[in-house]
Amino acid sequence: MNDIDAPKRHSLFDRLTTDSRYLLVSFPLAIAGFVVAVVGVVLGISTAIIWIGVPILAAILVAGRGFSAAQRFLVRGVTYSEIPSVSYTTAPRGAGKIRTLVQPIFDGQSWLNILWMFLVFPISIVTFVLTVTWWAGVIAGFTWPLWGWIIINTAGPSGIEYATEWLGWGTSYLAQSTLYVIGGLFFAVTLPFVVRGCAAAQGELSRALLTATSQLTQRIDDLSASRSAAQSAENEALRRIERDIHDGPQQQLVSLGMELSRARRQMDRDPDAAREALDEAIGQTRTTIDELRSLSRGIAPPILTDKGLTAAIEALAARSPIPVELDVALWDRRYPQQSENTIYFATAEALTNAAKHSHASQLVITLRSTRTAISVCVADNGVGGASTGKGHGLAGLTERVKSVEGQISIDSPEGGPTVIVAEVPCE
Repeated sequence: MNDIDAPKRHSLFDRLTTDSRYLLVSFPLAIAGFVVAVVGVVLGISTAIIWIGVPILAAILVAGRGFSAAQRFLVRGVTYSEIPSVSYTTAPRGAGKIRTLVQPIFDGQSWLNILWMFLVFPISIVTFVLTVTWWAGVIAGFTWPLWGWIIINTAGPSGIEYATEWLGWGTSYLAQSTLYVIGGLFFAVTLPFVVRGCAAAQGELSRALLTATSQLTQRIDDLSASRSAAQSAENEALRRIERDIHDGPQQQLVSLGMELSRARRQMDRDPDAAREALDEAIGQTRTTIDELRSLSRGIAPPILTDKGLTAAIEALAARSPIPVELDVALWDRRYPQQSENTIYFATAEALTNAAKHSHASQLVITLRSTRTAISVCVADNGVGGASTGKGHGLAGLTERVKSVEGQISIDSPEGGPTVIVAEVPCE
């Protein structure tokens, strides 16, 4: 099973060129942003007392949005974390032209953009100098033997001669070339680490400042979606339980009451018929108990509570009408109850869906865990075409997984196979 949303792996050369390009391009952007920020903020604040500075500040904040958008575009390939899109606050509905004009002043992310324009400038100077120095060291070190004689013949002796003489190599052109190549080798070996460190430091600062409010907004949206999914899943579960109880145990209990009343009426005049009625009542009692036990599995399966997730999944596989191949590799510990319940019910729903619709002859359940998540993959060799539309079982499964801030992917093309992967956090 492939990792869910695994980060793309880049070669060392791709990583080096991406980081170098980011640092070299970001430097002129940082210079321009710093100049605009300093001039605009100073001019805006100094003239704010006569109100001219207010629209100036608003204009500078809007300009800062442009610089920050360019930086977010550049930083996408540098940081390993996701860069969320940014949305700025707008003026209230019905606001006048002046209120709309100065709205950027009331937006927190706009001020964070200006703060970034101030802070990134000195950092970009350092990272730019280090990047250029290390690349120059590599290029000059390896190519000096080809053109160094021109420098020696035109500019005269250089400091490198004293270094080779101090090392006991003499002052020959070969000795100087050898020392340059060694220096180039040093710069080449350390170049990826220096450039990666510079890009990571500048990129993380930019990500933190330029997406701060967006990350908070996205988190709020995710929690709202999770809460809605949880409420929907809970309501659907309650409706299902209510329907199952009404259609099953409730009818059985009504019939049981009628049989007991009939037995009581026949007790004196027809003992044999009374005994038959009692026997039927006992049978209905057992049937009702079995149905209640079946319903209880959808609420809190005892085997999951008592023996853990592995045993519960094995029990599901044993009850499946389709042969199941298990591949379980979990850490030897118990997980949060909410996480275990979600994985259990996700697996149960996937097995039920396969048994009803897939026409499969084989199922494979793969269960994995990391320090922060549990994932289950249920795959079948059936006809595919699984639906996640409203009213279908997989729709409820999707809501259940999302209600605990999990992720789910369903791949079920027509003709099969069907692969359902669910991952839930377990921290």
